[in-house]
Amino acid sequence: MAGPIHPRLLRRAKATRTFLIASVAVGVATAVLLILQARLLSDWITRAFAELAFPRGWQGALIALLAVFAGRAVLAWLSSVLAHRSAAEVKSTLRRDVLKARLATPVGGASSASLVRTLTQGLDSLDGYFSKYLPQLGLAATVPFIVGAAILFADWQSALIIVFTLPLIPVFMALIGWTTEKATRKSFAVADRLANHFADLIAGLPTLQAFARARAQKKGVELGEEQYREATMRTLYVSFLSSFALELLATLSVAIVAVTVGFRLVYGDVDFPTALFVLILAPEAFLPVRQVGVHFHDSADGVAAADAAFAIIDEATETTGTLPAPSGALVLDRVSYTYPGGDSPAVEDLSLRVDPGEVVALSGSSGGGKSTALAMAMGFLSPASGSVLVGDQPLADVDLRSWRRELAWVAQEPGLLNGTVGDNVALGSPDATAEDVEAALRDAGADFGRDKPVGDDGEGLSAGELRRVALARALVRIRRGGARYLILDEPTAGLDAETEARVIDAVRDTGAGALIVSHRPAVLEAADRVVEVVQA
Repeated sequence: MAGPIHPRLLRRAKATRTFLIASVAVGVATAVLLILQARLLSDWITRAFAELAFPRGWQGALIALLAVFAGRAVLAWLSSVLAHRSAAEVKSTLRRDVLKARLATPVGGASSASLVRTLTQGLDSLDGYFSKYLPQLGLAATVPFIVGAAILFADWQSALIIVFTLPLIPVFMALIGWTTEKATRKSFAVADRLANHFADLIAGLPTLQAFARARAQKKGVELGEEQYREATMRTLYVSFLSSFALELLATLSVAIVAVTVGFRLVYGDVDFPTALFVLILAPEAFLPVRQVGVHFHDSADGVAAADAAFAIIDEATETTGTLPAPSGALVLDRVSYTYPGGDSPAVEDLSLRVDPGEVVALSGSSGGGKSTALAMAMGFLSPASGSVLVGDQPLADVDLRSWRRELAWVAQEPGLLNGTVGDNVALGSPDATAEDVEAALRDAGADFGRDKPVGDDGEGLSAGELRRVALARALVRIRRGGARYLILDEPTAGLDAETEARVIDAVRDTGAGALIVSHRPAVLEAADRVVEVVQA
């Protein structure tokens, strides 16, 4: 974190700025009530001791004191309400922005496990930032100055001690804050790594079980849990140690004020009401600043999650194109791309051309950048060098929503929704009829009907059946949705030779331009051209 207030949260979320202004206003009102409370207590307590009885008018003073207490309670309630509303608005804004960024760039970037953890448990930790840290920061920015001014007018010697001792707390707080931030980031990274490890294990559990390797993964999970435990305990250790240091420093500072006021009271250098007024207010001058350091730890997890959310947002491909997608060929002209943190380009100096009605196949070794090339063709990734052209128009100048309406896409692992096969195929075009769906399934080689149920994430279908449904959906998008390009990533993997031949014929019969990633000899032989992707 670059300062007491997270700069990105302040710039991006309007609710943060509104809440900060409200926190300052609450702090000013709280300081005024504290001064009134101290004045009422000091004056009436000293009068009671001087007269050895309840002074005349004590009922009015009691009512005024109760009103001050009620005012402070109302301010605390108002601050809490504003804090939770602001936190809810900021979390909602960040979640929308992260999902928007993810939809704009669905390839690369954070894993699904990291995304889920950041958007749920991670951003929920921002409640501590808004409900505890920021309100206390507002109090720390106002109460010490107003209370200090009141002490200055009452007893300048005590105010001088506060002026010299109070700045020590922010200094120590900053030093401790750096350590806390480092420990929290490490804990967040370890938890993120553990979440990804566990998600990978769950996804691969059937394979691990088939090869009798499921139990062998237990040790890896235990090691990850131990690392997370150590990181969490380190964070707690820093938190408790910093709280002790700040409490000790504030206590000693107040003690110095109390001791000097006591000696001066004994020698008659200050009167009793003033001494009691100063002693009541002195802790209140240190308390808000001290509590900022305490509540900083409550905000650290949320801030770390906010940083992770901003990292996802920053990785999204920004598009500024406004032109409608033109007709013509799809061209990748010497494109290269390196993923963030990568040591070498995933794709380097790749060129290809797909004319309308032409079938072009991409081949090469696994991990050679073929899927990355498809992502650049669809505008999900922007090439680091070279350019993607659509009808001689740079894709960077084209409205990507317009371009993607021209595309039908089949991924290696197609996404399906809970429902039926027909429901998922009909997603290709809202105008698709039952006959269109049946025809697309038949041409995709499906040996099952459109009424077959499908669970979440394609549950109930085999890998080959998933691809047939996805291909049928793409065919519907071409035939009824008006798309004119097929982008296919291993569409025939897991299919038998006869079904594969029917799929190839169906793709050819659409008349659309097709860019296909495949290792299958039958697909490569049926293509008009084969482009070899050489691994960088």
